[in-house]
Amino acid sequence: MVGMVVAVDGTSGSGKSSTCRGVADRLGLSYLDTGAMFRAMTWWMLREGIDVHDAEAVAARCDEPDLVSGTDPTGPTITVDGHDVAAAIRTDEVTSAVSPVSTVPQVRARLLQMQRAIITSHTGSGGIVVEGRDIGSVVWPQAPVKVYLTADPGARAARRARESGAVDVVATEQSLRERDRIDSGRTTAPLVMADGAARLDTTTYTLDEVIGLLVGLVEEAGSAEATR
Repeated sequence: MVGMVVAVDGTSGSGKSSTCRGVADRLGLSYLDTGAMFRAMTWWMLREGIDVHDAEAVAARCDEPDLVSGTDPTGPTITVDGHDVAAAIRTDEVTSAVSPVSTVPQVRARLLQMQRAIITSHTGSGGIVVEGRDIGSVVWPQAPVKVYLTADPGARAARRARESGAVDVVATEQSLRERDRIDSGRTTAPLVMADGAARLDTTTYTLDEVIGLLVGLVEEAGSAEATR
């Protein structure tokens, strides 16, 4: 597994975070949640009173916050200007604002640079599982393992509602569909299944089963690399 990079992309609510943390923990790899980085940027913009729908305003300030992402799969952390925002970035306010922020090219360019630096730091002495929406297509297309996770919108909404405690599953599904539309339709780094990626529909699988399937793909790729 030394130097292994596992790129996992997919739709909201498809189980990326839980799956990636589980795979990284089982294989002794590090873990990076790039979505948390976009959420942290969004949290900062909201705190600063910046209109997240004003792309020029967001672009003008996106170099200011100091974002630091931890890579321990058993306890991933993220800070902004030294403040722990792991809980704050999961609020409804941030969730509803992250899409417009994530479409700003300057935001994506800055976070792309940070993401590649983190991945590079783990390719020499270890390995890393990276989750997001453009990891296999843009951030690290040379990853030996690329996976695209998805699930039926209804199943994704039910999972997200359980996680957040929401009672309106229909509204949750509508929100997820809107996020899919924005992510897939943006001009810069849209959500797509990367070339060479394995598509995995998690609708009918348990979390442990999905983790097991992905671990199998990683181990297979590791064995192939070792025999070259």
